[in-house]
Amino acid sequence: MNIFIQWLISAIAIIITAYILPGVAISGIITALVAAVILGAINAFIKPILIVLTLPINILTLGLFTLVINAALVMVASAVVPGFMVAGFWWALLFAIVLGIINSFFHSMAKQGPSHQ
Repeated sequence: MNIFIQWLISAIAIIITAYILPGVAISGIITALVAAVILGAINAFIKPILIVLTLPINILTLGLFTLVINAALVMVASAVVPGFMVAGFWWALLFAIVLGIINSFFHSMAKQGPSHQ
């Protein structure tokens, strides 16, 4: 059940981020759900390999190259998921940053749960 809730939170975060950024378009909730699965799979399987392969440049840039990797992975996801469009690299970079902020906010709210006083 926990994975299902995280999946829904990620899809909602993708919809909100696409709504905020004019260079990103998503055609609907089903597309957002598919994009959440694809982005999750990419981040779970491909991102660690890329982080290890680019470790020297990542160390030289004090970790900022990870943002470039995230943007590239968002562009890969937009190429794979029909109905999910990112206008270019800079929009993908901004999408990754905003998505990370919104996702962390939602996940922290989900962990806190309702407050009982």
